[in-house]
Amino acid sequence: MSSLASRILVALALLPLVIGLVYLGGWWLFGLTLVGGLIALHELYVMARELRPLVLGGYLGFALTLLGLQLGGLQWMFGGILATFVLAFVVYGLSDIRASATTSFGVTVLGVVWVGAGLGFLLLIRDIPEFGLWAVMAVLFTVFAADTGAFFVGRAFGRHKMAPAISPAKSWEGLMGGFAAAVAMAFLILYKDREEFLSISETLALGAAIACACVLGDLFESAVKRDLTVKDSGRLLGGHGGMLDRLDSLLWAGPAAYYVILAFGQA
Repeated sequence: MSSLASRILVALALLPLVIGLVYLGGWWLFGLTLVGGLIALHELYVMARELRPLVLGGYLGFALTLLGLQLGGLQWMFGGILATFVLAFVVYGLSDIRASATTSFGVTVLGVVWVGAGLGFLLLIRDIPEFGLWAVMAVLFTVFAADTGAFFVGRAFGRHKMAPAISPAKSWEGLMGGFAAAVAMAFLILYKDREEFLSISETLALGAAIACACVLGDLFESAVKRDLTVKDSGRLLGGHGGMLDRLDSLLWAGPAAYYVILAFGQA
């Protein structure tokens, strides 16, 4: 089976589950982000095992980050992130690890901030009164459109490398294709709420911000994997690679979307 066919099958299998839990929201969506995030975090720690991440402290800190957000909002999400420092230090002190403390703390906290905050902002968007459901749907499908547009346009027309030292396959042509697809998708999904939620110009700005965030998120994970000398974060999702490979764009798009919506006074 080709990589593309595997990607399509995995997407078709997961899409109803994700849409259903986003629709239900609340603790159902919390459960989805908790499970998916723990898998992604585990993949990061496995890739970085030579750096000796403080795994237990990271898992607990991630859970507290999402739980704090679910119960108390943005302030308590940051409380969970700060708790990770304490938990990581306690685990370090109780273990027999003799690796660099700075390195162990750094990779542990990186995972919690990267995965925990990235997914946490999606929960914040879902909690926007009246429009949270469609706002999250817009983020999810805009990310999908950006990745798909970049993939096909880059494959067909890509000539100019965008970041060859990090990801040789990325091209400026692919970036433009993904950008156009993302803006169009955001416009289509949120057009019906243009009088009550985001105006047309604000929706286009949201799509543009998500498109840029997708590229940065993808390149960020590529830089991490290149530094750790791995190709994929895992094989859980077949042609998609691991969970972290599937979430990389979303982990940057969620915060970008939230702050764009907040800037327009809708969050």
